[in-house]
Amino acid sequence: MALIEIENLSVTFIANHREVRAVQDVSLSVEARESFGLVGESGSGKSTILRAICGLAPVTGGQIRIEGKPIPTPRGKGFARKVQMVFQDPYASLHPRHTIDRTLSEPLAIHGLKGTDQRIMQALTDVGLPTSFRFRYPHQLSGGQRQRVAIARALMLEPEILLLDEPTSALDASVQAETLNLLSRLRAERGLTFLMVSHDLAVIDHMCDRILVMQHGRAVEELSRDALASASMTTDYARSLFAASADRMLDG
Repeated sequence: MALIEIENLSVTFIANHREVRAVQDVSLSVEARESFGLVGESGSGKSTILRAICGLAPVTGGQIRIEGKPIPTPRGKGFARKVQMVFQDPYASLHPRHTIDRTLSEPLAIHGLKGTDQRIMQALTDVGLPTSFRFRYPHQLSGGQRQRVAIARALMLEPEILLLDEPTSALDASVQAETLNLLSRLRAERGLTFLMVSHDLAVIDHMCDRILVMQHGRAVEELSRDALASASMTTDYARSLFAASADRMLDG
């Protein structure tokens, strides 16, 4: 039994008095400790899938299961202990008037967990930040440091699953590799399961065991890492994404 199972998921919004079918009949499964990537252009529905899992987007069809059980609505504390999300923009995801200490301690307080001081110090160490950063504010940190804090916050409740929504796209190129390597190390050390979104096949190739290519809200093609590495795609759209990603790498 897969840890995450998504079956015929559909998400429909009403925007400007118009129905928008953001995700249409998408199915996927993610094994425990696997890193699974969702890749596609902007508007392909990949981030909407993560938001639907968290209860931030309306599920209008299909089912999402964790450990074989449908996830509850509303999600509740049990879900938060098992699943956490790291958002794209570290500038927006941290409260500007809260110290790092407050940001990291809030999940512990909500869930009644003890040993706050020790847990915060350990979390900062785990993501490669000095413990002296504890009483700084987000504006006193770089973008990469803020994203490390966001990752630390997601790990405070020791979840099994991390949902990663373009976790490096808002960072400078020089910081992206550091953040991806940090995530890879944490996954190995903690036995985490990743469901990761990116528009960049190079990032997905570095991080993920399997990949689902999405276009216009639909699943186009699923690829293994080996198939991606050998450019063994079967659809024109997947091949075009691969070519665009290769061109970006050459330009860089």
